[in-house]
Amino acid sequence: MTVIDTSPRTVAGSPKPTTVYLSGEIDIFTSAALRQQLVNTLRCSTNLLILNLSGISFCDVSGLAVLVGARRRARSMGITLVLAAPRPFLSRLMHVTGLDRSLPMVA
Repeated sequence: MTVIDTSPRTVAGSPKPTTVYLSGEIDIFTSAALRQQLVNTLRCSTNLLILNLSGISFCDVSGLAVLVGARRRARSMGITLVLAAPRPFLSRLMHVTGLDRSLPMVA
C-alpha cells in the first residue's frame, strides 16, 4: 500500500483541501499502517480531507474499518472526510455494506 499526502497549501487566503492518494491493497496486513498515517495526516489537515481511492486494488473489512474510523476521528476534529474516485468494486462494496450513506463519495 502506498500513501502519498499532498500537503495543504493556501490559495488566495483560503486553504486547499488536503488530498491523500492511496494505492495498493487495504487489508489486515496494511490497515494498521494506513490508520496511523491517516491519524498523522488529520493532525495537519485543513477542514477538508480527500482520500483518493483510485489506486486501491483490494479492500477488506479491516480496510473499511480504517475508513470508518478515519471519518469518525475527522468529524471529532471538525474536518470533513470525503472518499474520491473509488473503483467500481469499492463503490459496490460501500453500497452493499451501507457505508455509502455515511461516508461521502465523489466520482
